Amino acid sequence: MHLAYPVVLSSLLFCTGLYGVLARRNAILVLMSVELMLNAVNLNLVAFDVWLSKAAEETLHSGQALTLFTITIAAAEIGIGLAIVLAVHRNRGTADIDKLRDTAEGHETGTDGAEDPDAAQGSGRPERSEKAEATA
Repeated sequence: MHLAYPVVLSSLLFCTGLYGVLARRNAILVLMSVELMLNAVNLNLVAFDVWLSKAAEETLHSGQALTLFTITIAAAEIGIGLAIVLAVHRNRGTADIDKLRDTAEGHETGTDGAEDPDAAQGSGRPERSEKAEATA
């Protein structure tokens, strides 16, 4: 098999993942796109390992070993990433990346960057106890 086939496939996978990272707003879809990019890199590693092992007499299979390491790191990354997304969703009620830009809970800013005077007076978001009473 030619080297061009897996390289073209992995470049298509990587570009699809890159588009998903840049265009998506949901954090879970962004994490899935990152996994797609990592799988494209893994495909490249294995393809070049097979291609280089045909040229060399000794086969170390270092590309395949690095692929296993990358899969392990990707599994840990997706586990931690999903835990963070679930914790943020529980606290904020959304997994939308655009709505999560301001991570400090007490700092609401207006369009000019100054603090919102209504938020300082307490007429902004309801407190947690008010939310609990409203849902009870």
